[in-house]
Amino acid sequence: MASINLDDYIRKVPDFPKKGILFYDITSILASPVAFKYCIDKLAEIYKNENIDAVAAIEARGFLFAAPFAYKMDIPLIPIRKKGKLPGVTLSKKYELEYAQAEIEVHSADVPKGKRVLLTDDLIATGGTLNAARSLLQEGGAEVPGIFGIVGLPFLNYKKILDPTPIITLIDYHSE
Repeated sequence: MASINLDDYIRKVPDFPKKGILFYDITSILASPVAFKYCIDKLAEIYKNENIDAVAAIEARGFLFAAPFAYKMDIPLIPIRKKGKLPGVTLSKKYELEYAQAEIEVHSADVPKGKRVLLTDDLIATGGTLNAARSLLQEGGAEVPGIFGIVGLPFLNYKKILDPTPIITLIDYHSE
């Protein structure tokens, strides 16, 4: 697999969603078959020998990378959604955002007890949502051997909240 510079495919949008924030937009990766294929192939290459039983993805952009990965690896995809989006019996977890509280859910029947579930999202910032998702999966009886993101923002200290779970990203930005 030929290597590419993912930075060439990530749009940087200043002052979005609010003034002072630099938004790293992965939709330009999706618009490029070369970059999108690179991300999915790289994800599969990294985890091909890790005995991953399923992949869980954070709504909504995490789905875009986890779904083709699940297909390629022939494993189940477990959607983790915002509260109120899933019918049936769910596990739920509240967590803190910068200025508010949020809640995510997963179908309890979809969490494979005793199995290894890779947790994925498009971008890892503070780690709050991924930490809540990891807790949901663990409460459901799954093991979370790793967390994967296309983009990492380590200057926001996500490793502190996600420790000790190993984290892999394809590209990191070290300052705003």
